[in-house]
Amino acid sequence: MDSCRTSGGQPRFDIAEIVRQHRTALEAEIHLTPAQGRVLSAIALCRTAALGGHIDTCPSCGFEHPAYNSCRNRHCPKCQALRQEQWIAARTEQLLPVRHFHVVFTLPSEIRGLGKAYPSQIFGALFSAASETLADLGESRLHARLGVTMVLHTWTRELRFHPHVHALVTAGGLAEEASHWVPSNSKYLFSVKVMGQLLQGKMMAELRDLHAKGTFATFKDFAEPDSFDHLMQKLASSHWNVYAKKPFGRVDHVIQYLGRYTHRVGMANSRLVDVRDDAVTFRTKDGKTATLAPVEFLRRFVQHVLPDGFHKIRHFGLYAGAADEARRQALECLNPSTPASVVAQEETVSKSWEEDLQLFTGRDVNRCPCCGGLIERRAVAATPTRGPPATRELAA
Repeated sequence: MDSCRTSGGQPRFDIAEIVRQHRTALEAEIHLTPAQGRVLSAIALCRTAALGGHIDTCPSCGFEHPAYNSCRNRHCPKCQALRQEQWIAARTEQLLPVRHFHVVFTLPSEIRGLGKAYPSQIFGALFSAASETLADLGESRLHARLGVTMVLHTWTRELRFHPHVHALVTAGGLAEEASHWVPSNSKYLFSVKVMGQLLQGKMMAELRDLHAKGTFATFKDFAEPDSFDHLMQKLASSHWNVYAKKPFGRVDHVIQYLGRYTHRVGMANSRLVDVRDDAVTFRTKDGKTATLAPVEFLRRFVQHVLPDGFHKIRHFGLYAGAADEARRQALECLNPSTPASVVAQEETVSKSWEEDLQLFTGRDVNRCPCCGGLIERRAVAATPTRGPPATRELAA
């Protein structure tokens, strides 16, 4: 079975196996949230007989290969490649034909405890503060409306908790009266010092508002009456880090670059160097590696599970979902000779996962990899298991 395929290009180790072997030990040490528990269950079952699938058979040469359904969980390291390509294709149609800056907004270490305890509120506040920072500077410095796409990440390469937002920002914006396009400086968008100061003020205002609403009433670090005020004093004197890269020259480079961030999870199977019963070694950066006990590895992994329903990719300004008309006006300003009928976006035709896979990778799963003959596909029912993921997708 599957005799003509090789293992080339396939990761040697799988996070799913670490989950299956060490989840019980993890749960003996920490309490998993319902979302974290579901993520680990999905990863453990992904592309196994438990989720069902199909058997590919080639009548011409006798090739036979089982392909099991994927869990489609957004935290699963095996389920992001095709979805990333689909996202890139969809967003490419939305991007304006201008240079873009990459800006990173990072939460200071003093707030990370709140981020772990109240992720939806703190991460949502970070999105608001960062987007408002860019919008305010666009209005005050350029008198224009920018286009912004943001992606939340919560990890470092060592899987430590480090919430930050990657922002892709147009190098300029649509003038307030929508009469012309206002370009930014060709080398920088705004001063990172100014962006940091604005982020600081806006994020602190968000925190005060959440505190006034009683959001942090059960936070143990605020047991003393003046604890929150002490935190605000620290934040007022701390450094708020904003980082900006030089602009990209081509739109296709922009979206391909951002695509690497949108569907990335805290750890990929390809980064695993060695997995033993007592140690997990993985690549970090600059050729270095880190080694953790399996339970510690899983503990760090699950702290990056986002709350159910939380959107980690968000669009603002000209890239907001309700900004179609403003985006059309911006396109007309950038390309005056282009008629409005051409500027209007065409309706996207929905494709099957097989068609998308062939489009993005050139691989035709309906053809035998050995002789090129047409594959016959026989469904395999899922093996009964406790609480399988509700939605499934055939494995690529």
